[in-house]
Amino acid sequence: MVVDNISVDMMRRELREIADYVSNTLANLYFLVNTTEHRVVSLQKELIYLPSHVENSIFYLKIVNAGGSASKVSAYLKERTTVTGEAWLSPGLKTGAENTIQSNLGTVVAGCSRNSTGVYVWIRYG
Repeated sequence: MVVDNISVDMMRRELREIADYVSNTLANLYFLVNTTEHRVVSLQKELIYLPSHVENSIFYLKIVNAGGSASKVSAYLKERTTVTGEAWLSPGLKTGAENTIQSNLGTVVAGCSRNSTGVYVWIRYG
């Protein structure tokens, strides 16, 4: 039981690092999108440091949609959905309905765009 608790704690820490990595990438893209003079702009970045597994487990990465607003990035294990790591996003960002990826299905990109209706963030396979 103690070994399992230590293992779960380590997985949560790694998932939190992954969520922080994605959140920081989106924050950097948000900064860049807002510094341009163009009214419509879209940027994306490949998440080259995103692992495919956490402690030999597949995980999901999700931008949580709270009424159209992107509130946080959540990373959680496929087989143990209660083992999660989260990182908050900058206020005011918007997101679409579906922003969930599975870790082992390919290259992942994070993106940010600005148009007349707001600033949107996403993650998807690249």
